[in-house]
Amino acid sequence: MNDDTNPTLPANASAFTRIRLAIRALQILAKDPGNAYYGPLVNACMDSETYAKLAEVWRETPEGRRMLDERPSLQGHELDLDALARMPEGTLGHAFVGYFRDNGIEPFVSTFPVANDVDYLSKRYRETHDIFHLITGYGTDEPGEMELQAFVLGNLGVRQAILILAYSIPRQIQRDGVKGFGTYLGRLRTAYRRGRRSREMLSVSFEKLWDQPVSALSDLLCAPA
Repeated sequence: MNDDTNPTLPANASAFTRIRLAIRALQILAKDPGNAYYGPLVNACMDSETYAKLAEVWRETPEGRRMLDERPSLQGHELDLDALARMPEGTLGHAFVGYFRDNGIEPFVSTFPVANDVDYLSKRYRETHDIFHLITGYGTDEPGEMELQAFVLGNLGVRQAILILAYSIPRQIQRDGVKGFGTYLGRLRTAYRRGRRSREMLSVSFEKLWDQPVSALSDLLCAPA
């Protein structure tokens, strides 16, 4: 671990250390949800084992090894958004820029250091979240966000999605009642099963696909909704 300002997750950290760091990070995120350091730290703490297993699978293929060794990035400050915006309507690049402008947000930026495969996959997961919205078609409202969480749970097995989904349950019941909650659970179950049937999304080289139609990528990568 480094200084108190930016704690890091030690290699082979114990469950106690991961939980302690995650709780500390969550306390900061409660006051600063967009924090570029502590968001990825929670991700690494909660899913380091998930990413370690995923990295083992990636390293069994040439493309997976290339991504882990070269560590391509989708950081906001490394993207030419103006160039992407000039791409034809319907392409991933054009839709990517439109997504951020329509929602009044900026592409993800992280200050979390990348020292190993687990750190990289944690960062990659955060970077691709908004692209996942575009490819899957799930909205950015709360129900859409929860459907995407169910999808990535089925697709990648990330444990943080379980906690996020659990957190949404009381609010959903309060908003729509028990009857509406049953419908809500049905949507989550469908999204989870869709994620299980879809191509593993995190290893897709989206950096090379900006000129491809979103609809074609959705058909190629995702099971039918």
